[in-house]
Amino acid sequence: MLKIGLTGGIASGKSTVAKMISNYHIPIIDADKIARQVVEPGEPVFCQIIETFGEDLILPDGNLNRKKLGDMIFNNKEKRETLNQMIHPKIGEIMMRKVKEYEESHEKSVVLDIPLLFESKLTHLVDKILLVYVNDDLQTKRLMERNHLTLEEAKSRITSQLPLFKKKAMSDYIIDNSGSREETQKQVHDVLKLWRIL
Repeated sequence: MLKIGLTGGIASGKSTVAKMISNYHIPIIDADKIARQVVEPGEPVFCQIIETFGEDLILPDGNLNRKKLGDMIFNNKEKRETLNQMIHPKIGEIMMRKVKEYEESHEKSVVLDIPLLFESKLTHLVDKILLVYVNDDLQTKRLMERNHLTLEEAKSRITSQLPLFKKKAMSDYIIDNSGSREETQKQVHDVLKLWRIL
């Protein structure tokens, strides 16, 4: 079974590409979804986070204040690494369990949708890496529009990740998502054909 790592940068359009791939009935394991599950109240990771970063991260309904935690770690490399060490191994473990299930049901391929594939050092989980790419200016513009951020806030979020041009050099195939939806769709179709999934 071919394991494809789908990655990109914040606001590069990775979710759009994931949706296009899922339209071909290819199973997708979403790291973000799993990340939300592992920080639910009562989960070991949730308890670790509260112990490490403080009880004021608990919302009145008992859930984790993800926005507050995000703000806390975005500009603090040390705290970000501490959090990643708590979350990433658990995400990797659950993803591999799901991969095994798809393998047992004889799927031809599976996509591991991991936004921080390189940053989390999870490239060993996949056979091929598919990167969704846009240039810096477009990435900044899209992020500002999507999240209602100032230029400074958007830049700060983008620089907290590995630059897309560096990810490009480490990927097996690049989907340039700077153009129209149709152009992106064609590239998705081309790579799935190239890798003999279609």
